[in-house]
Amino acid sequence: MSLDVTLQTDPGAISSDPVAEARRQVEICNACRYCEGFCAVFPAITRQKVFADGDITQLANLCHNCRGCYYACQYTAPHAFDLNLPAALGAARAESWERFAWPGGLAALFQRRGTALAAALVLACALMFLAVAALPGGGEGFYAYLGHGAMVLIFLPAFLLPLAALGIGLRRYWSETGGGAVTLADIGAAARSAATLGNLGGGQGQGCNFEAEERFSDERRMAHHAVMWGFLLCFASTVSGTILHYAFASPAPYGFFSAPKLLGVPGGVLLTLGCAGMLVLKGKADPALGTPGRASGEWAFVWLLGGVGLSGLLLYGLRESVLTGPLLALHLGSVLTLFLLTPYSKMAHGFYRFAALLREAQAGRR
Repeated sequence: MSLDVTLQTDPGAISSDPVAEARRQVEICNACRYCEGFCAVFPAITRQKVFADGDITQLANLCHNCRGCYYACQYTAPHAFDLNLPAALGAARAESWERFAWPGGLAALFQRRGTALAAALVLACALMFLAVAALPGGGEGFYAYLGHGAMVLIFLPAFLLPLAALGIGLRRYWSETGGGAVTLADIGAAARSAATLGNLGGGQGQGCNFEAEERFSDERRMAHHAVMWGFLLCFASTVSGTILHYAFASPAPYGFFSAPKLLGVPGGVLLTLGCAGMLVLKGKADPALGTPGRASGEWAFVWLLGGVGLSGLLLYGLRESVLTGPLLALHLGSVLTLFLLTPYSKMAHGFYRFAALLREAQAGRR
């Protein structure tokens, strides 16, 4: 059997035309099929013979960058095919987020200048909260520094407007990838895959090769679990506090054995430890298999998310001390920055990956 491919020898091909380069590599993988059982990407590849741009976008977002396929591949450099599917799909994936983002240009800016941008925003927001805290006011606990009304006025639009921008991007993604009406079965299948992080299991449940090259490891999946469930617990803590405040006329502060604290403290611990684990693993991983040119944005996102968890724990542990005011400003500044950057940072990848899992569930039913 002949393998009819046009090899791209331009070393800048991935960055200049990521979709075309990803398509070239996917077509070779479709002819080989050695990695068919590794993750959801390869069964999805085998369902097609021709790959439109939307198909590549879907495959790129379905990929979790576990890198197992790279270490199993016989066509990596120095072979003439020079396959590096994790990097190729990573480039196409990042390009899709930047292209779908609204307003345009902000995602590309963060991915390339994320560390400086996130640090500047956290500092600016923290200074703003310190200035607000200096205004006359009253209240108990943290509300002595920032009133409930001011907090709602600042955070409600900072939460809803980025979600609206993200919704625009997801709608563009769904249209490009040919998504149809979503059923409960689709949601259930996608939720199970997301909850278990099955695509970080290496196909046989042995883990992926992200940080350990040819050695399989579950460390990345465990770190992702800690981050995901930690974030969800923190979000649930905020929701429970909102319900207590408005539905039961029970404003903060809350004791340790209240829902906000029982959810928020473990959530903060998991979030902080998970992000610390991710930073360690990213430091061990081969950057050549990552997304080209986006390291700053990826590192900044993990630092920012971990900073939210750590500052929240410190704030709780050092409440009613001289550090309460500065720590509150730092924590709220970090949270506000995380919200504002959600559509443009790697925070968006969770939403796009879930959309890809939904789309895969639909394709699997056909």
